[in-house]
Amino acid sequence: MDRRRSEKWRKNFEKQRELHRLIRREARDILQSANFRSTKRYIQHGNMTVHSHCVKVAKYSIAISRKLHISCSQRELIRGALLHDYFLYDWHDKEHAGIQNLHGFYHPGRALDNASKEYELTLREKDIIKKHMWPLTVVPPTCREAWIVTTADKWCSLMETFHLHRGHGKLLQKLSASTEEGREE
Repeated sequence: MDRRRSEKWRKNFEKQRELHRLIRREARDILQSANFRSTKRYIQHGNMTVHSHCVKVAKYSIAISRKLHISCSQRELIRGALLHDYFLYDWHDKEHAGIQNLHGFYHPGRALDNASKEYELTLREKDIIKKHMWPLTVVPPTCREAWIVTTADKWCSLMETFHLHRGHGKLLQKLSASTEEGREE
């Protein structure tokens, strides 16, 4: 029994390592950018950071395309997945909350604007970023990469919201709270 469990763990570890290598190879510039790294400071869903969420969406997008044998541009799939939530703010802050802001409707446009300033995006990458919130974005995705990322994003968001995928956000929240307490004293 332990041997089977050990072998299963090893295979999963190797698969995860291969996904990380692929993502690094196709998007090293994104992963190393200061703005992308800044997304580690913002909570997405549950206790998952925006950074971890985007990396998970990229992994799940690759897995979906492979599992369903969907031919697509892996490079654009990965890059679009990493940048789909590149809105660069904490949507939980008071200034971004409320009916006038409706983060779910507006953040794809903000993410596309931010990503366009920093990267030369292909039409597919733009479609992924702009339409990943379909049906909220009304106009559906027009390429299979965008459909895949939209699906992976919905799955990851659901898992994070119900705390089935755990992130580093709890630590981030504790650090933020202790910093606030220190300022008050």
